[in-house]
Amino acid sequence: MRHRSLLSACAALAMLTALPALAEAPAAPTAQAAEPAFTYTDMLNANRLSDPRVSPDGRHVVYNVRATDMEANRGVSSLMIQALTGEGEPRRLAISDGGANTARWGSDGALYFLSGRSGSSQVWKTDSTGATATQVTDLPLDVNAYRLSPDASKVVASLAVYPTCDDLACSVARGTEAAARKSTGQVYDRMFVRHWDTWADGTQNHLFVVNADGSGDPVWVTHGFDGDTPSKPFGDEGEFTFTPEGDAIVFSARVAGQTEPWSTNFDLFRTNGLTGKGFTNLTDGNDAWDTGPVFSPDGRTLAYRAMARPGFEADRWQIVLMDVATGARREVAANWDRSADSLQWSADGRTLYVVAGDVGQTRLFSIDVANGAVVPITGPGHVSAVELTPSGFVFAQDSLTSPSELFVKTFRGREMPRQITDVNPELDSRMFGEAEQFSFEGWNDETVHGYVIKPAGYVEGRKYPVAFLIHGGPQGSFGNSWSYRWNPESYAGAGYAVVMIDFHGSTGYGQAFTDAISEHWGDRPLEDLQKGWAAAQERYSFLDGDNACALGASYGGYMINWIAGRWSDEFKCLVNHDGVFDVRGMGYSTEELWFTEWEYGGTPWENPEGYERFNPVNHVDQWKTPMLVIQGDRDFRIPTAQGLSTFTALQRRGIESRLIVFPDENHWVLKPQNSLQWHNEVFRWLDQHLQPQD
Repeated sequence: MRHRSLLSACAALAMLTALPALAEAPAAPTAQAAEPAFTYTDMLNANRLSDPRVSPDGRHVVYNVRATDMEANRGVSSLMIQALTGEGEPRRLAISDGGANTARWGSDGALYFLSGRSGSSQVWKTDSTGATATQVTDLPLDVNAYRLSPDASKVVASLAVYPTCDDLACSVARGTEAAARKSTGQVYDRMFVRHWDTWADGTQNHLFVVNADGSGDPVWVTHGFDGDTPSKPFGDEGEFTFTPEGDAIVFSARVAGQTEPWSTNFDLFRTNGLTGKGFTNLTDGNDAWDTGPVFSPDGRTLAYRAMARPGFEADRWQIVLMDVATGARREVAANWDRSADSLQWSADGRTLYVVAGDVGQTRLFSIDVANGAVVPITGPGHVSAVELTPSGFVFAQDSLTSPSELFVKTFRGREMPRQITDVNPELDSRMFGEAEQFSFEGWNDETVHGYVIKPAGYVEGRKYPVAFLIHGGPQGSFGNSWSYRWNPESYAGAGYAVVMIDFHGSTGYGQAFTDAISEHWGDRPLEDLQKGWAAAQERYSFLDGDNACALGASYGGYMINWIAGRWSDEFKCLVNHDGVFDVRGMGYSTEELWFTEWEYGGTPWENPEGYERFNPVNHVDQWKTPMLVIQGDRDFRIPTAQGLSTFTALQRRGIESRLIVFPDENHWVLKPQNSLQWHNEVFRWLDQHLQPQD
C-alpha cells in the first residue's frame, strides 16, 4: 500500500515444518541466450545505492552502498565518494570500517555521520579524505536521527526518551530499571500498544540540541510534547529542521493522547527558541497531515507538504507556502493532480523541485513558485533521491531493469542525464525481460495502465507461463522501478512472463483514481484486474492464459484471498504474503486504525456492512485453488492470525496449501537468508504448478 504499513513488500518466514532451502535460483529456459538470465539470487546479492549528498563546494557526492553478506546474514554498508564530473573511480571512505551511515555535509565543509564505534550511535565528523573520525555528540542514549544548523555550530538530535522525565539522566535510569526488572508483564493505559513490529516501551522520539564543539549541556527542545519526532516507524530528519538563523526548530509531529492510532493530524510546530521552553503550533487550522518543512534560501518562506482530509493517509500531498513573518499561506500548483513526495528550493528561491509519481514513473519536476507552472525534468524510471548542485542536479534513479545509480543533469532542459556510478557491473552481463506498458478500459470505462514483461530469452512464437503480480497498498504502484522484494524481472529470468495492473487505487494517476478504491476493495480493483488480464492476453500472444499463478502481498494478499472466492477458476495457483483474511478482525487487531476506518467507512460497530461487503472470510466455501501462504510473525499491521486463518481454511477444505512463517520478520522480509528462502519457496511453488513436470 501507499500506506506505509501495507506496502507491497515481500516478507519471508521460517516454515513451521522446515524444508531444506534450495541453494540457487531455478535456471531459466534460455538455451538460445548468449548471456545468463537475471535471477533472484542476482537480486539478493546486488549492491544497494542510497542517500546521495553533495558537498558544499558542489564538487563531490557522498553516498551509501550496502552489500549483502549472505554467509553472515546481514547487509554491510560503506560510504563512497565520487567526483560529480564522473572522473576517476569512486573511493570508499575509511571511516566505513568503524561503521558509518547517514552522512551529511556541514557548511563548514566537514562530513558528519552516525556511527556506533563508541558503543552507542552518535554523531561524528571527518574531512573530505574520510581518513579519521572525530566524535561530535556524546549523549547517554542512541542518536536515531540528526540535522545540522545552517552554520554547523549546532546539532539537533532525536533520542528515544521517557517523556515524563525531566532530563536525560532520568531516562537512562528508567531504561536501566526496566531492563533489570524480573517480572515481564507490560501495562498499558492507551493504544499503540504495538506498532509495525515493536511493542511500546514507554519511550518517544524527542529532539535535543547540542553544540557541535562539545560545550554546554544538551537542551531538550521538545520537552513537554506528547508525541514522536520523527514519527515512528519510518520518520527521519525530513520531519524537522533548524530555522535559517539557527535559533529554533520546526518539527512535524502528531499529539499522541488517546487518539493517536486513528488520527493523521500531524502539525508543524516551532520551538520557542532553543531553551526547551515550549513550542507553537504553526498549522493548527489543518486537521490532516502537515510535514516536510523546508525554508526558502532567504528564510522568508516555509514550504511544506499537506493533506486536506483528516484520517486519510493516501490523500494528495499539496504544496503549501507560508510567509514566516505573517503566517499567510497559499497552495502552489493547486491544479497539478500529482502528490509531492519531497521538496527542495532552488538557490534563487524562485523554483521548487519536487519528486512525484506519474503514470508508472517517478519523476523530478520543477514548479515555478510565482505561477505554479510544472515542468518534468527526468524521463522514464524511478527517482528515489535528488540533490541540487551549482549547475543542476545529482539524482538516484532505478528502473525495472536496473538498481539505483547516480546521474548528473544540468539545468539545461534538453541535456540527457549522465550516469556517474556503476555499483553493480556484474548485472551488465545479465539478460532481462523486455517490459512494455499498456492501457485498457477498466472500471467505469476509465483508462487503466499495466505492464507486461517478456521472459528473459524470449522466443517468438512460444507461449509462456505467467506470474500475475498484484501490488499492495492498496494506494501504491508497480511501475517502472526496481525492487529487492517483489522484483518482476526475477520472474522473467526464471522463464515466466509477468503481468502487473495498476488498478483503481494506484498512485500516480490522479487523486480521483487513487480515491476510487476506498470502501471498494473487492469490486473496482477486481474488475480492473479481470479486464487487464483479458486485455493483456488479447494483445500479447506469448501469454499462456491457461497456465498462470496470481501472487500478492499485503493488499495484494487480500486480493489473493478475494480472488480465491470470487474468481476461483482463473489461476492454477496462488501466493498470499501477509494478506487480509478477515476484514472485520483487522478492524480490531491492526495498529494504525485510521487506515481501516477510512478504507472501510468507519469503525466495525458503526459500519459493519463496510467491513463485511468485501470480506474474503465470507467466501471460503468457494475456495479451491492451491495456495502458498506466507506470514511474518512480527507483522503487527496484518497480524499472524490472518495468515493462520487463511491456512486453516485451506487445510480444512482439503485444498493443496503450504504455510511459511518467519518468526523474526515483520510485514517485509529483510534478512538475506530469509529472503533467499522466501524466493526458493515461491519459485518452487510456481514451478510445481506451472512448469511441465518430468
